[in-house]
Amino acid sequence: MIRDTSEFNSAPWRKIGWDRLQQVRSVPTMLAGAEQKLYYWLTSEWTRDIGAVVDLGCFVGGSTARLAAGHQSAGKRSWIHAYDRFKADERTKKNELYRKGIATFKGENTYWLTRDLLEPWDERISLHRGDIMDKRWDGGPIELLILDAAKSADTTDGIAERFFSHLVPGQSLVVQQDYFHWRLPWIPVQMHLLSDWFQPVAFCPDDTVIFLNTRQIDDTALTAGRVGGLDDDALLRHLTEVQPLARSWRQRRRIYRMKRTVEANPGVRTGHLMNDPD
Repeated sequence: MIRDTSEFNSAPWRKIGWDRLQQVRSVPTMLAGAEQKLYYWLTSEWTRDIGAVVDLGCFVGGSTARLAAGHQSAGKRSWIHAYDRFKADERTKKNELYRKGIATFKGENTYWLTRDLLEPWDERISLHRGDIMDKRWDGGPIELLILDAAKSADTTDGIAERFFSHLVPGQSLVVQQDYFHWRLPWIPVQMHLLSDWFQPVAFCPDDTVIFLNTRQIDDTALTAGRVGGLDDDALLRHLTEVQPLARSWRQRRRIYRMKRTVEANPGVRTGHLMNDPD
């Protein structure tokens, strides 16, 4: 049975007061305010505790803390699994950590910092350190999958192969945090190719799109949604198919920028290697 998603139409997370997120303010995050409230709402109001919450690409735990706060407030018992390399270069440390109150430290390792920041929710969070492509999931059903790690086409395929088949049809959500990011055109293409298995239910400014899994992900789905082997012409063709589905002029412009990026970076399938066409 497909769960009713009409409540997403009114974006109820916007009504959440910042007082409910007071405890997480000490955990730095790159999430916009609306996204922070969304994550809290998803674990406090949407999930039914029938599977794990998986956070792929948690940086130093900013997204994980927002998920855990909602999870805790609702008395949920399933585990939250957070994955990252737990590394940050000096530029990232300066811009995303030191400016947000984190004391300076030597080296790139952020694992122990993340452990300290997430200590208030330690009994419900499991951290997984390393390259996601080296991981396997054996934790049972996944009820909520947060994606901020699909930084290359191959990783996008790898995430699908490792995690999508564990989603619960009719209930599980996939949150594509970088859906409209100009450097990552394979993300909207993947979800377009998987439109028989996923239904978009909400948009959260500026880049995030939320999808409901509607059918069991099997080998047929994984093959249909594979983006790593697409050449530039195929990628552009699918982006053209995606563009009319964007709900606003601004979103359509963002898809159009992705197309220009593919044209300006032939054969490139890694986000940080994409040169800005503008």
